[in-house]
Amino acid sequence: MAEGTALEKQRTGRYRGFKSHPHRFRSFSGGTMKRVMIVDCMNIYLRSYIVDPSLSTNGSPIGGFKGFLKTLQKLCREIKPDKVIVAWDCGGGSRKRRTVNKNYKAGRTPLRLNREIRHLSLREEEDNKIWQQIRLSEYLNQLPIIQYCIEDVEADDIISYVAQNKRLADWQKIIVSSDKDFYQLCDDRTIIYRPTQKEVLNKYTIVEQFGIHPNNFALARAIAGDPSDNLPGIQGAGLKTISKRFSFLSEEHDYLITDIIEHCEDVEKPLLVHKRILENEPLIKENYKLMQLYSPSISPTVKSQVNYVLENSDLELNLTEFRKMMIIDGFGEWDNTELMATMRKIVANHKK
Repeated sequence: MAEGTALEKQRTGRYRGFKSHPHRFRSFSGGTMKRVMIVDCMNIYLRSYIVDPSLSTNGSPIGGFKGFLKTLQKLCREIKPDKVIVAWDCGGGSRKRRTVNKNYKAGRTPLRLNREIRHLSLREEEDNKIWQQIRLSEYLNQLPIIQYCIEDVEADDIISYVAQNKRLADWQKIIVSSDKDFYQLCDDRTIIYRPTQKEVLNKYTIVEQFGIHPNNFALARAIAGDPSDNLPGIQGAGLKTISKRFSFLSEEHDYLITDIIEHCEDVEKPLLVHKRILENEPLIKENYKLMQLYSPSISPTVKSQVNYVLENSDLELNLTEFRKMMIIDGFGEWDNTELMATMRKIVANHKK
């Protein structure tokens, strides 16, 4: 599909809204290709944990994994994946990034539930959250889903490596997460779906909304900073200001920090934002090292592990065990017909 045509479809709203446009995930490059759904597992799990008040028959909160599984069914219905991959953050996140900046992701605000659970102490509530996460991984193990959880490696890096993996080069990739870090990965075959916002983004909508091309999005965010990861940016340099003062970042060309610095030095009438960028070049460089996903921060050993699982996973559906777990956990009334239909299709395609 030509770029102009795709942009025009964006303006007319063809790719906005699942209910009115069920085919919005169709490949932009034309034809039919296999589709892999790559899920930022912790992002979706925590959202479910916060908003779903479900309790088991013995009164224990189970909204985290129950809500995730219900969301998974909805995603499968809308996206119709041929393969599902989920990635967890494990072992406290990226050791490499903490080496660069010991304050990376430090001081995050504790989760605040949208309900009261006063029969649990704070310690019991935390233990329950962890138990639900483990229990969810056990549910996913019964499904034909590839699941990654690698010690001291962030899910972001695993997702980035999988999305760019040559073994999936001919697949359309749908990354499911509300995390804006993934915007930089959008290309002709990679799309971001933000389920909480009900928003689909591709490289055209990124440029249209932000005036910044995905190839330059990490650079722009390195300047703007990311408070959620405890990464301060340049004061007064939000994404809108960056796109206005550095309009060339909307181009597909990969720009470097040196290009930003040279532009600030050469501008005839420098503004305060230009001066602050020149004064804080080391901060931008450090932020970029922490934020960029174009070259994921994982070792050759981890890459080999990811590749091995992609090539050798036995995609099986253990429906009996899955249903047994549902009964034990007290939500056997949930109708998962659509989810299981997708799982059976994945198993059948895998065995061809």
